[in-house]
Amino acid sequence: MTGLVVLALLVGVLLPLQTGINAQLRLTLGAPLAAALVSFLVGTAGLVVLAMITGVSLPVLAAWGRSPWWHWIGGLLGAVYVASVIVLAPRLGAATLIAAVVAGQMLASLVVDHYGWVGFAAHPATGVRILGAALIIAGVVLVQR
Repeated sequence: MTGLVVLALLVGVLLPLQTGINAQLRLTLGAPLAAALVSFLVGTAGLVVLAMITGVSLPVLAAWGRSPWWHWIGGLLGAVYVASVIVLAPRLGAATLIAAVVAGQMLASLVVDHYGWVGFAAHPATGVRILGAALIIAGVVLVQR
């Protein structure tokens, strides 16, 4: 499990880099939505190449009718995130933006875990877990100053 946490931390390192790169792309293209679109097109192209290299098939049409509608909105949620941080990054700075994003993720994660939504096993929102989230929120306040 420790290795997985380290991997998650390393993936977290990518978020401020992605945000800054996309904010600079916004300056080049002149519009945040254009930057988000290009970001997703490049990401999609990379995933297509990776799928071709690894031999992953994409049975999308067959799966469409077998799953609930909400299984298909992950990319849309990602697009909202990317477009939002492109606009917010230059105004907030990397540290405040990412701290606030992490705090929002933590609050949503506590609710998702507590109720066992979207495929997660239920984990009660105990006092200790709520305290941890409160400390993250306090961290946002401190980073912002």
